[in-house]
Amino acid sequence: MVAPPDNDVLWARGLHHMHGGTAALAGVSVGVREGEILAVTGPRGSGKTTLLRCLSGQLVPTEGEVWFNSAPVHTLSSPSRERLRLDRFGWIDTEPHLVPELTAWENAALPLLLRGVGHRSAKHTAIEWLDRLDVGMCARRRPARLDQSQRQRTAIARALATTPQVLFADEPTAPLHRADGTQVLRTLTTAARSHQITVVLATHDPDIAALADRTIELLDGRPSDATPASGAPDTESRAACSLSV
Repeated sequence: MVAPPDNDVLWARGLHHMHGGTAALAGVSVGVREGEILAVTGPRGSGKTTLLRCLSGQLVPTEGEVWFNSAPVHTLSSPSRERLRLDRFGWIDTEPHLVPELTAWENAALPLLLRGVGHRSAKHTAIEWLDRLDVGMCARRRPARLDQSQRQRTAIARALATTPQVLFADEPTAPLHRADGTQVLRTLTTAARSHQITVVLATHDPDIAALADRTIELLDGRPSDATPASGAPDTESRAACSLSV
C-alpha cells in the first residue's frame, strides 16, 4: 500500500468494482486536489455513480485503494466510514431524499444537528443556504408541499450547510429544467470556490461539465485521458492532478 501524493486531498488507485458479475469499474485511478472541481462524465452505466460511491466511502472497492487526506478510506470500518461522511463529506443525489416529516429548513439543518451544532445556529445556516438557492420562502414547508425543483435545491442546501471538505454530486441537476440546473450549478460551484470545497461531480451534460476545472470521461468503467473543462482555467496546479488506468 503506497501513500498518495501530498497535494491530493482525495486519491484512488486501481479501483475495481463488480455489480452482479459485471465490472462497474475496471482499474480507475484518480487524484483530486483541494478546492478543485472535477467533473466525471460518461453515458449511463459507464461507472460514474460507482466511482463517486467508492471515493466517498459508501462502497468498498473490490480491488484498489481510496485515500482521503493521506488516510486509507478503503481499510476503515463501516462506522468509521459513516463518521467520515458525516464530518468531512457532503453528498447530493440525483433524487433529493428529504425526510418527509421535517420542514425544508429542518432537512437542510439535519447534518449540522447530527454534528452537535446548536439549534439556533443550525437553523440560521440552513435558511442562509436556502436563500442562496432561491428557496428561502419554502423554509417552513414540508417536502410534500414543494415541487421537484424546490426539493432538489433543499437537498443541495443540506449538502452545503456543513461546508464539507469534499462534496460529491451525482447528476445533481437531473430533476431540474435545464435553465434551473445551470443556475443551481453556478451557485454550487461559486460556493465551492469561495469556501475551498473540493467537488467531484458526475454528469452527462457537457454544459454542466464546463463549469468544472477538469473533466474525466468514463466508458465501460474505464477512464479516457483527463482534459481541462471548456472555459475553466488550465493552471499548472490543476494539470498536476493525475488520472491513469
